[in-house]
Amino acid sequence: MDLTGVTDRLLSVVLMFPGGRAGLSVPLQTCRGRQSALQLHVDKQKKLRHVSSSSENMATPLSAAHVCRLAGRTVASLSARHRRAVSLPARRCYVSTSTGRNLQFRLDERTAHSSLDLFKKDTGIIYRMLGLDPSHVPNNPERFRDWAVVFGDEKISSGRHYWEVTVKKSQEFRLGVAEALMCRDECVGTNNSSWMFGYAQRKWFAMTSNKMVPVTLVGKPDRVGILLDYEAGVLGLVDIEKPRIIHSIRVQFKSHLCPAFGLWDGELLTHSGLVEPEGLK
Repeated sequence: MDLTGVTDRLLSVVLMFPGGRAGLSVPLQTCRGRQSALQLHVDKQKKLRHVSSSSENMATPLSAAHVCRLAGRTVASLSARHRRAVSLPARRCYVSTSTGRNLQFRLDERTAHSSLDLFKKDTGIIYRMLGLDPSHVPNNPERFRDWAVVFGDEKISSGRHYWEVTVKKSQEFRLGVAEALMCRDECVGTNNSSWMFGYAQRKWFAMTSNKMVPVTLVGKPDRVGILLDYEAGVLGLVDIEKPRIIHSIRVQFKSHLCPAFGLWDGELLTHSGLVEPEGLK
């Protein structure tokens, strides 16, 4: 049999079993005329598979970004798997222990998640949806790797303290305090080591021990106050216009605390070193 005959038979077999499945038999005499069409069909299928694969790869981060933001987890954390919990050293977490009334702090870059940029001399944070590659920031046990959280650089072990936060273009954030040695694999407001006021879906919540209690009569102020009375075991959300405590969380604090912030869009600006407004109880 000549080469033309062999080619005819092979093409006949291919056309009888397209994609590995039984198909219609094509007369040998038509095979020569369809060789180019067959090749075009194969090339077209390869291109379609390539486009489909590319589309799926592009769609995954967008879907994950939506789901993770609602859950409080950032997109960058999805690539970090099988991460072991880190035991935090007490020797270098924070700058000093505050016992005075006019607490003054900055945001601690060593704790900041890679999606949070610090600005204005480390008193403000901006959320970047893509952020930095986690491998591009120093790897230390103080840093939050899974959650868009940052701590203040002061430890609080006693006293009554007050600070304020300006909110700009953010629809999802958390404000409050957390234990200085809180596990960095967890998010503030979801454990018994942090006490937060959260804002999401146009509503306020008091958050502790993974429980959320609605806070009413707040609205969306551009600036709010946080009052902490360590000995009395009170953390209050303050309406600075009145001024008055809108809602308070009561707990017996037992260890060093730090101002704590979570942010999933927009920006926050902290104001510390303030005198507590008169009339707050």
